[in-house]
Amino acid sequence: MKKTFTINISGSVFHIDEDAYQKLQTYLQMLNAHFGSDEEGREILQDIETRIAELFSEKMSKEDKNVILESWVDDVISRMGKPEDFMEGEEEEEETEKATEGAAGSTATNKIKRRMYRDPDHRVLGGVCGGMGAYFGVDPVVLRIICFVLIFLTSGAIIPVYLLLWIAVPKAKTTAQRLEMRGQEATVSNIEKSIKEEVTEVKASYKKFRSSDSYNKGREQVGRFGEMTYSVLRVLLKVVVVIVGVGLILFGFVGLLSFLTSMIVGHSFMEAAPWLSGLGPEFHVPGVANYFISAGSLTILLVAIAFLVGIPLLGILFVGTKMVFRFKTNNKLIFLGALGVWLVALVTVIVVSLAQVDDYSKQTTVSESNVVSCEDCETLYLKLGDDNYSQNYYDYMDLDRMKVISENGETILLGNPRLDVESSSTDDFVILIRKKARGGSSEEAKDHVEEIVYRYDVKDSTIYFNPYYRLEQGSRWLQQEVDITVKVPEGKRVYLDDDLIKIIYDIENVSNTWDGDMVGKYWRMTPLGLEEDPS
Repeated sequence: MKKTFTINISGSVFHIDEDAYQKLQTYLQMLNAHFGSDEEGREILQDIETRIAELFSEKMSKEDKNVILESWVDDVISRMGKPEDFMEGEEEEEETEKATEGAAGSTATNKIKRRMYRDPDHRVLGGVCGGMGAYFGVDPVVLRIICFVLIFLTSGAIIPVYLLLWIAVPKAKTTAQRLEMRGQEATVSNIEKSIKEEVTEVKASYKKFRSSDSYNKGREQVGRFGEMTYSVLRVLLKVVVVIVGVGLILFGFVGLLSFLTSMIVGHSFMEAAPWLSGLGPEFHVPGVANYFISAGSLTILLVAIAFLVGIPLLGILFVGTKMVFRFKTNNKLIFLGALGVWLVALVTVIVVSLAQVDDYSKQTTVSESNVVSCEDCETLYLKLGDDNYSQNYYDYMDLDRMKVISENGETILLGNPRLDVESSSTDDFVILIRKKARGGSSEEAKDHVEEIVYRYDVKDSTIYFNPYYRLEQGSRWLQQEVDITVKVPEGKRVYLDDDLIKIIYDIENVSNTWDGDMVGKYWRMTPLGLEEDPS
C-alpha cells in the first residue's frame, strides 16, 4: 500500500500518492530552478501552479477520486510541457511547441476550447468587449463602437444586456484564464510568454510615457511647484518663529520683572501696570512669608525660590531672544550651568520645606469657659460683631478659613471662628472658647495658642461675636483655630442673627435643619436638643 501525502498547490489542498508526489516535486523544482526567484519568475511560477491545481481539480471531478495518481501527474506534465521542452534554446522550443500543437490537434482530449472571460487588461468599463474580442478574434474597439451605436438603435436596451454580461461572465484573473480566453493551451511556455509580453508592454508604455513631452513638462511644473511651496513654507516658518520669539520675550520679561518686584518690594509689577494683567505671575512674598516660615529659614528659602523661578523665566527670555535675533551660543554649556543651579535651588527648597513640617507635629488645645451674667434671661441673642476689615479685602489670600490681608501697609493674619450651640449642664448660659494650634512640641504648640487673639462682647442678653480672630504681630500660621460653643440650659432659648451664617458650624437640632435655615429664628433647648420656637 502506497503512502499518501497532503500538499497545498496555489491555495488548494490535495492528497497525492508517493510516486506522484516525487514526480510532481521534481517537476516543480526544475521549474523553480529555470525561472529563478525574481519577481517575474515568481509570477510565472504562481500562474503555473494555479493551472496545475485547476487540472488536478478537473481530474478529480472526472475520475471521482480524491487522491492524485502518478498518471495524472504525467498527463499534467504532458499538457503543461516537459522540462526539457522549455529549458532548451528558442529554436528547439518553437519546434517542440509545433510538435505539441500537432499532437494536440490529433487528439480530441487535448483540444483547447475557448472560454468567455472578461478581459481586465483591455477594459474600459467591465472588460466585456475586451473579453468578447479575444474570444471571437475581433478588435475590441470594433465591438465598443458597435455597442455604442446599439445604445441609440435599441433606445438603451443594450445597456442591461451589457450589465448582465458584466455580472455573469467571470473575469480572467490568472494567466491561464487569459490564455484560455484566447484559445491557447496554458502550458509553461505559453504562460511564460504571456507574462513576459505583459511585462514588456508595461515597460514600453512606461518608457514612452517618460520620453513624452507631457511627462517632462509635468515634471518641470511639479518641480517648480515644489520649489515655490518650499519657499513659501520657509518664509512662513520664519515669520512664525519670530512671532513666537517675540511672545516668549514679552512673557519672560514681564514675568521676570513682576517676580523680582514681588520678591523685593512686596507687591506685583502688574498692580502698577494693569494693562499687562494676565501676562505674568503675581507674587506677594515679603510680609506674607513671615507668617508661614521661621525667620532663620526665610532668607535662604527666598533666595532659593528666586533661582527656582527666575532661571526658567530667564530661559524663556533667552530662547525668545535667540529665535528673533538668531545669534549663536554654546547652548549646551549654558543649559548645563543653569540646570545645575536650578537643581541646587530645588533641593534647597525641599530641605527647608521639610524642616518646616516638623513644626506641625504636635497639637495643643486650650479652653476658656465664661458664664454669661444674665440670671433672669430666658433668651440669649447671638449676633455678629462689626467687620473692621471689610475695606481691606482688596488684597487678601484665603487659607483654611484664614485670610492674609493688608492693613496700613502691614500684613495681618485673620481667621474665621466656628460657632456651635449645645446643651448646658447647669442653669446658666456658658460660652466656651477652644483655641488650637500646632508646634514642634506640646510646649511650642501651647505658646502658639497664646498668640491667638479673639474677643466677644456681652451686653445684657446679647452676645456680639467678632467675625475674626487674629494672630499677634510676628506670629506664624500653624493651623490655629478658634471654636466657640454656646451652652444653653434646658427650657431657655437662643436667637441666631442672620449674619451668624458666616461663622456657625453644623449646629445639631431636633429637626435636622441646615445651618443656613437656622438663622433669623428662635431655638429652645429641650432634653432632645434644639427645637425651633416660633413664639
